[in-house]
Amino acid sequence: MRRTKSSLVVGGKTLVVSNLDKVLYPATGFTKAQVIDYYIRIAGVLLPHLKNRPVTLKRYPEGVTGEHFYEKQCPAYRPDWLGTAPIWSEHRGAPINYCLLDDLPSLVWAANLANLEIHTSLALAKDRFRPTVVAFDLDPGPPAGILDCARVAIWLRDLLNKLGLDSFPKTSGSKGLQVYVPLNTLVTYEQTKPFARHIAELLEREHAEQVVSKMSKSLRGGRVFIDWSQNDDHKTTVNVYSLRAKEEPTVSTALTWDEVSRALKHNSPDRLKFLAAAILQRVKTKGDLFSAVLKQKQRLPKLTCLKQHN
Repeated sequence: MRRTKSSLVVGGKTLVVSNLDKVLYPATGFTKAQVIDYYIRIAGVLLPHLKNRPVTLKRYPEGVTGEHFYEKQCPAYRPDWLGTAPIWSEHRGAPINYCLLDDLPSLVWAANLANLEIHTSLALAKDRFRPTVVAFDLDPGPPAGILDCARVAIWLRDLLNKLGLDSFPKTSGSKGLQVYVPLNTLVTYEQTKPFARHIAELLEREHAEQVVSKMSKSLRGGRVFIDWSQNDDHKTTVNVYSLRAKEEPTVSTALTWDEVSRALKHNSPDRLKFLAAAILQRVKTKGDLFSAVLKQKQRLPKLTCLKQHN
């Protein structure tokens, strides 16, 4: 296949982009050009959530129906202006230089590599052991679906509220939901991970037929798994406003709690599914519904306080 290349000037940087007409989502005909266009147009709300966070690339050179691969080490052929974050790897016995997608040219560069999904750390590169949030990943085990996740998300929100914590929902862009608790205070994974696990176990005890907190996949049938294990320095989570490599170009989308409740009330899973084109219009009217995650400061309750809710 003949590779076609062209130049694109972005943020004062000249980028060589290739195969813009290549279809990366065959079911909808969504091309690489459209992927790049989406990331350019969403950058205003996306980039603040990427700033200074190590990124694991997830590349689909042959599109969503082809093979894909993760790339932690930022490629050696990256532009000399693209930032990296050296993170020590115990497994390798050497640092891994993660890409930083801190600006628009960097974001477009990654999109040109068919990096459809953007997976980031819960901590900033400058202090990788201090997460800025607690994340709960709600994953439905068939025949449970996203509406079951919505119900569990509301239970989770209510429990967190009792502990004096605000939380913010988003779709995963796949089959589940995620709930983020902004902290933006001095805290470590040694505090956030046990906290998340305890919350998940508490909800499992209160709603044993609908919720599971254990990792075993054999226990998940018909229930929602609250994955607390994402709260770890070597884990990454799909970033808000990232595309997902599904049949259609779905997006991990920031929600309001009212939207979650209305989807449940109307028994409408489609209310929790968003495609790239819809997100661009949505952001124009609603702004960044996840902005508080970046700046709201909250203190994590001690586990001894949680036991009062058992």
